Amino acid sequence: MKKTRAVTSIIAFLVLLFLQGTRANEGSDGSRTIIQEEEHAHEVHCSRERSRAAWKIIQEYLMPFVEREHYQIPSKCRLHPDNDIFRDQEEHKIHVDINEWQCGYCKKSFRAEKFLDQHFDSRHYNLLNINGSKCIADLCGALHCDHVMNTKSHKTKCNLAAVARNRHLCESLADSCFLIHQGPSASRLHELFLHQFCDAHTCSGKQKPFSRGGKKQTSVLYLAISILTLMLLPIFYVIVFLHQREMRMRTQKLRRVSPVGRKTKPS
Repeated sequence: MKKTRAVTSIIAFLVLLFLQGTRANEGSDGSRTIIQEEEHAHEVHCSRERSRAAWKIIQEYLMPFVEREHYQIPSKCRLHPDNDIFRDQEEHKIHVDINEWQCGYCKKSFRAEKFLDQHFDSRHYNLLNINGSKCIADLCGALHCDHVMNTKSHKTKCNLAAVARNRHLCESLADSCFLIHQGPSASRLHELFLHQFCDAHTCSGKQKPFSRGGKKQTSVLYLAISILTLMLLPIFYVIVFLHQREMRMRTQKLRRVSPVGRKTKPS
C-alpha cells in the first residue's frame, strides 16, 4: 500500500508540473503575440527625418511665393499640410532652449529633438494622421531633400532612370497643385514650381535647385552687426557732442583773450 501511494503521489506531482508548464507556455505565447501586435501597430513606414526636410523645403522655397500670390493650395495636392503624417506632432514641438525641447501635448521636456521624436513614437502614436497616403517623405526625390540634407555624394554617377522618375513626379506635383485654368496666380506658380524644382532634375548639373531663391532669413552676422551698431551709435554721438563743446569753449577763450593782448599803435 505504501509503495502504491508513493507511486500515485509521484504521478500526481508530475502531472501537476506538466499542467503548470503548459499554462506558462500558453501565457508566454499570448504575451508574445500581444507584443508583436503592438510593435506592428506602431510601425510607420515613413521617415520622420526626410518628412521634416521635405516640409522645410516647402516652407522656405515654395510658400513665400504662394503667400505672395494669395493662393490656396488644394487639399488634394500632396504638398498640402494635411497630407503630412507628422504635421500635427511637428507643430506640437516647443524649442525652449538650445538643449531643451518640450512636448506640446504633455509638457514633458527633453535634451534633444531626437528624444522628443522617440517620445512621440511611443506615447502619442494615436495622434498621427495615418489615413491614406500621407508620407510627404515620398516626395523627397522631386523636392531635392538630399541637396538640403547633404546626404548625396557628389562622386556618385548620375542615374538617368532616377532623374527621369523624379522629374516626372515633380511635374505631376506642379500639374495637380497649381491648376493653370484656375487663373493667372496658379499659372505663375505652376511655372515657378517647374523652374524652382523640376528643371534641376538633369544629369548635366548646369541647373541648380531653388534657382528662384526662397525665404529671406536673418543671418547671425547681420544680427551681430545690428546689435553692435546700436551699442556704438550713442557712444559716437557722445564723442561728437564733447568734441563740439570743446571747440566752442576754445573759441570763446580766444575771443576773450584777443582784446587784452592787442597792442595799440602810437599816433
